[in-house]
Amino acid sequence: IAMHRTTRIKLTELNPHLMCVLCGGYFIDATTIIECLHSFCKMCIVRYLETSKYCPICDVQVHKTKPLLNIRSDKTLQDIVYKLVPGLFKNEMKRRRDFYAEHPSVEDAANASNEDRGEVADEDKRIITDDEIISLSIEFFDQRSKPQDGGEEKQANEEANNKRYLQCPAAMTVMHLRKFLRSKMDIPCTFQVEVMYEDEPLKDYYTLMDIAYIYTWRRNGPLPLKYRVRPACKKLKLGHVPEEGNSSNRSESDSASDKASSPAAAATTSSSPPPAAAAPRKGSLNGSSTSSG
Repeated sequence: IAMHRTTRIKLTELNPHLMCVLCGGYFIDATTIIECLHSFCKMCIVRYLETSKYCPICDVQVHKTKPLLNIRSDKTLQDIVYKLVPGLFKNEMKRRRDFYAEHPSVEDAANASNEDRGEVADEDKRIITDDEIISLSIEFFDQRSKPQDGGEEKQANEEANNKRYLQCPAAMTVMHLRKFLRSKMDIPCTFQVEVMYEDEPLKDYYTLMDIAYIYTWRRNGPLPLKYRVRPACKKLKLGHVPEEGNSSNRSESDSASDKASSPAAAATTSSSPPPAAAAPRKGSLNGSSTSSG
């Protein structure tokens, strides 16, 4: 089994890829020369090309007569820089607001975008910091619960009742969330808890910040997560559950559902996951069985 390990990289190691050689600072309005793909701050490279037609790094000719035709804004690189360098975006927005406040008669102010004028907040730019508190929702993942004719409203009500809400630091990992669910639901170690985004299982080392970036969470509601409970049988691959083995699985499932529903009376806080989490799972493990009898 391949083990995933998180490697924390110091920002100083990434600096050569995030900094402009012309000003020595982090890229602002990152702009790339299309001939050689070297990048600079927009203001830095525009000024430089007023007196030269060659790249400051590799000396390739940018353009014979009009070098400004061969440079392009690099939004992706700039987003990476803003997301990696704490406080850079906020400071740059403040600097722009201050500039336009001191120079109200600047001609291009009316045509400038909100970001150019410094009027974009971190939340709108979807920049998340380690210590930020993220709101998330967690609900049981039931693959069988597809709405039938006239059952969409009923299903929506059931999902709303089963959904629980948490507020957690952006640096919290999926592993921490799994441990929380196991503790709250009192799930025995013979079962594994899997946290998911839609129907995709999440890696243990993902932080909430990672999930928000990977799945482009737009802050238009809590970060929507799901979880499921499965027998922790590492040799048995998912989907390969022989019918004759149902009796052994049934005993594990029954014990898990009894165990999982036991804290139902005590779990009254809004942060506790739905107590019936393992019960729906029992049906999927036991074929067509819907009750423990």
